[in-house]
Amino acid sequence: MALLHNLGFPRIGANRELKFALEAFWDDRISDAQLLQQAADIRMQNWQLQQPLDWIPVGDFSLYDQVLDMSFCLGNVPTRISKLDGSELDRYFRTARGRAAKSDTEPCLHASEMTKWFDTNYHYLVPEVTADTTFSVNSARLLEPFNEARNAGIKAKPVIIGPVTYLWLSKAKDESHRLDLLPRLLPVYSQLLEALADAGAEWVQIDEPALVTELSPEWKHAFEFAYHTLKANRPNLLLTTYFGTLQENLRLACHLPVAGLHIDAIRGRDEVHRVVDWLPAHKVLSIGVIDGRNIWKTDLNATLDWLEPIAARLGERLWLAPSCSLLHVPVDLDNETDLDPEIRNWLAFARQKLTELMVLGKAINQGRTAVATELAANQAAIVSRQQSSRVHNPLLTQALEAITPEFGQRQHHYAQRAPKQAAHLQLPLYPTTTIGSFPQTAEIRKARLAFKQQQLSWSDYQAGMKTEIERAVREQEALGLDVLVHGEAERNDMVEYFGEQLEGYVFSRFGWVQSYGSRCVKPPILFGDINRPNPMTTDWIKYAQSLTDKPMKGMLTGPVTMLNWSFVRDDQPRRQTCLQLALAIRQEVLDLEAAGINIIQIDEAALREGLPLRRSEWQNYLNWATECFRISANGVRDETQIHTHMCYSEFNDIIEAIAQMDADVITIETSRSDMELLDVFEEFEYPNEIGPGVYDIHSPNIPDQEQIIHLMGKAAERIPDKRLWINPDCGLKTRRWEEVIPALQNMVSAAKALRQSAVGG
Repeated sequence: MALLHNLGFPRIGANRELKFALEAFWDDRISDAQLLQQAADIRMQNWQLQQPLDWIPVGDFSLYDQVLDMSFCLGNVPTRISKLDGSELDRYFRTARGRAAKSDTEPCLHASEMTKWFDTNYHYLVPEVTADTTFSVNSARLLEPFNEARNAGIKAKPVIIGPVTYLWLSKAKDESHRLDLLPRLLPVYSQLLEALADAGAEWVQIDEPALVTELSPEWKHAFEFAYHTLKANRPNLLLTTYFGTLQENLRLACHLPVAGLHIDAIRGRDEVHRVVDWLPAHKVLSIGVIDGRNIWKTDLNATLDWLEPIAARLGERLWLAPSCSLLHVPVDLDNETDLDPEIRNWLAFARQKLTELMVLGKAINQGRTAVATELAANQAAIVSRQQSSRVHNPLLTQALEAITPEFGQRQHHYAQRAPKQAAHLQLPLYPTTTIGSFPQTAEIRKARLAFKQQQLSWSDYQAGMKTEIERAVREQEALGLDVLVHGEAERNDMVEYFGEQLEGYVFSRFGWVQSYGSRCVKPPILFGDINRPNPMTTDWIKYAQSLTDKPMKGMLTGPVTMLNWSFVRDDQPRRQTCLQLALAIRQEVLDLEAAGINIIQIDEAALREGLPLRRSEWQNYLNWATECFRISANGVRDETQIHTHMCYSEFNDIIEAIAQMDADVITIETSRSDMELLDVFEEFEYPNEIGPGVYDIHSPNIPDQEQIIHLMGKAAERIPDKRLWINPDCGLKTRRWEEVIPALQNMVSAAKALRQSAVGG
């Protein structure tokens, strides 16, 4: 009998209950006890949904981030946080969110750095370590939910991040080597495992996704050392890998001294038979047969075709699961009553994926006839999608065939463009701007909801949004910013807004996915060939420009980010879909230029997160990703200035590709790393202009003028001041006006001080 289990379930709640509880807690509208009760309620709901499974994950739920949870479980809390008074919950959220300065004697408290979880759009809090870091077990953080589950009759499988991946995810804050801490870390893991065994845990899921990356010999040795040390502990360990293939690490993973191994058969299907051959006969093999990263139905009949012979060979040693945690997909398709019925029939969210898993398990254990009805319905949905004329547009095939190398080339090099742009725009040294969005106030959200519910006419909605745009313009003029934005009041999301106006996309109402903390996104569903029937932004931007004599940026989302932040069709190469998006954005760029907009920002916030996890596969991705950006951007005149923006990108590895994008100005997030992300520019001479973020918009902290000057001073050590811009890290939609205005005042004041200093020098 094959056993069924899950690696993790979405923790935000079917209606984003966790998001709203967190935000109420941070605003002092609910107490600690009320927040923790809401968390317990969501956990219980999740466990009840998974009751038919043989093993249910416990420890996958988090109030903010699972890596931060692991840091607290291991007693690895930054010193600046651990010395604070208050409860553990206070310190937890201070680590995640920082704290604004309370007085001259209580300065700003910086949050931990945040970056992308492998190649997903989820953000984790980076563990901080030094040569002096010590660890101490805090097993209660995991024992409490484990006992809670056991008391509710749940067959619980605790989930933890493995020791090697934990260090692999960490960042040394000094010159030390992270792996030197492994001997100090492993005894704490042993204590945690023994505490779980004492509480009754039979199996522990120990996640080591670092195994799907290219590892140096010392990191491979770390795995050997770690698991030969931990094998003395009592719980059965299910070593869990996901997000990719094992390749050269396959033999290592198979032979580590653990009781079971989980592999991702969605991305590593070709490795399954090798693992079956190599895995010792006493070990369980868990196969991830349901895609935990995308929302398309599994072809159950095709899956059974290759799975049944493996099941016959492995017998009770076979476990079935999704490929990875279901954290990365929405909770329940049943809520999507407004979604196009034909396309809805092609989809599966978290609950439906568990149903698919149970159908596969029943077919394996009892034969296909036991689920004949379910398999027939699934096959009909698969065929419907394959044959749908809504998916394939022959005109798009012709458009792609018409692309020539000239599509991706500007008229002249940056050195020739820059003087023309400077003469045309007349900007000062250290020009100031923002990344695009301004606060999405309650009034804006209320108007958008009323419009969607047809309680507000288009003309009234348009008038309301124009009022908000004017407010943003007037605020920016009063602040003294040099390049303005219209504030994006009319936009719900930087991808969804554009997708709603493109053929080939559909949208859910409740398809929320956690990005970090309380921040949720609702990825569009890219199901077919992409076409732009009409201009998408020009009327709004033209209106904003009509309100001011200062230059107004046109704001677009780039093709690579549109791709990476959508649930993307899986029936053609991603490059082909991205090229279709590039042509659509190119049309919009040319329309903005024709409308008199001289600065156009094409955000590629997600460029780096699309990188394959293996460096050997990077160049192919970077080639087509930069090609798509250049096609979208490079049809304009020399005088038109192209900007782009990127989020949380470690640039060292891909700086040459970024330079090849040939944007006139790139803005990046650097404030949380104290400009460490700019170290790459000490060795690589970036040819164009750059705006290193000086205001961490993911924290409520308000930067002061001296802090901004300090950060820009670090930037000027690496990049000539004549090519530096000053801007926030990212868009301001999640912040409040009362936070934004003083922060931008300090930013503008810092720019003026830097200009005076430059002139005086």
